[in-house]
Amino acid sequence: MARYFGTFGGQYVGEVLKPALFELERAMTEILPGSEFRREYSHLLRSYAGRPTPLCRADNLTRELGGAEIYIKLEGLAQTGAHKINNALGQVLLAKLMGKQRVIAETGAGQHGVAVAASAAKLGLECEVFMGSADIERQQPNVFLMKQFGAEVHPVEDGSKTLKDAVNAALKCWIEESSRTFYVLGSALGPYPYPDLVREFQQIIGIETKQQLSDMTGRLPDTVIACCGGGSNAVGMFSAFLDDPVRLIAVEAGGTGDKPGEHAVRMGKDRTMGIIEGYKSYFLQDPDGQVQLTHSISAGLDYAGIGPELAYLGDAGRIEFARATDSDVLEAYSRFASREGLLCALESAHAASEVLKQAPQMEKGSILVMNMSGRGDKDIFITAGRLYPEEWKQYLLREAAK
Repeated sequence: MARYFGTFGGQYVGEVLKPALFELERAMTEILPGSEFRREYSHLLRSYAGRPTPLCRADNLTRELGGAEIYIKLEGLAQTGAHKINNALGQVLLAKLMGKQRVIAETGAGQHGVAVAASAAKLGLECEVFMGSADIERQQPNVFLMKQFGAEVHPVEDGSKTLKDAVNAALKCWIEESSRTFYVLGSALGPYPYPDLVREFQQIIGIETKQQLSDMTGRLPDTVIACCGGGSNAVGMFSAFLDDPVRLIAVEAGGTGDKPGEHAVRMGKDRTMGIIEGYKSYFLQDPDGQVQLTHSISAGLDYAGIGPELAYLGDAGRIEFARATDSDVLEAYSRFASREGLLCALESAHAASEVLKQAPQMEKGSILVMNMSGRGDKDIFITAGRLYPEEWKQYLLREAAK
């Protein structure tokens, strides 16, 4: 039976895809709880992914901002540079134990694609990744890494040539070859059971954070902040604190303005319900129900929809939603780098921007935790071009001339 979060979620797919989803649901029931899966997955997280990731006190920013004590969960120190490896390893291992020979994936910023490609290489499966051609242009470092890990990268030229179009292409491929293929979906969205499956593998972020902070301070945080595109890192961080008296803030991409195509804010005052890509949630749509174009400086936050569990928790008032503009993000990116030696991914820098706003308003002695979901190495072609435009242009021209 399709799982809902209130009215959100479900399994709105054609009959041709239902057998593959039923097979996945059965595998979650029979394989995931088993000792073989649990033993191997735990081993991979420790020996390959590098868990647990550190929880770091941001001493300099805590002192400068003058309010809350700031702690950063460094998911960027996990293998492949982001939280995506938690879910990728889990799903690829599940695929292997199901007897699949090939995994496919969609990717936006490329971190999920890199994580799936690396996991497939580690576990000996074929891998193909679908990526919008617009995202390929701005995330070449991750395209290079996927290819080095042995993955075939398929440019998607449909629609806006970004993440939503890559999801559609991956789903179409899965329909055609589901007997030997496993679709590794990267965020906590899509048709049931994917939102539950992704949360299952990402909840380790919040579990570790809660224990680490308790060991360091003996208490819960007052506020937890994470960036939010589809929502995998936010769901992973927030899940451990849902029953605690902790303020939870998810930060969406404010882009460059409020007009359609200038941002990717799904949980604003004009939120609209829709059923797209197999699930019901809030989407950016025009009056005819067509998905609108989006924009974010980060390729990972420009998805037009939001995961169903986050939509439900937002409507219920359990999670607050904020937004960060592109200029806010670049400011936070530079400040965290120069003050704390932490190079946030542009996605994570959305959360960092909200930290800069919230921490000074909080009482001294209160605790604010941010999930730095990934490292900013992948974004050099964006950030260097924005922050040092002339130097970067001259460098690229010299390299192209060699």
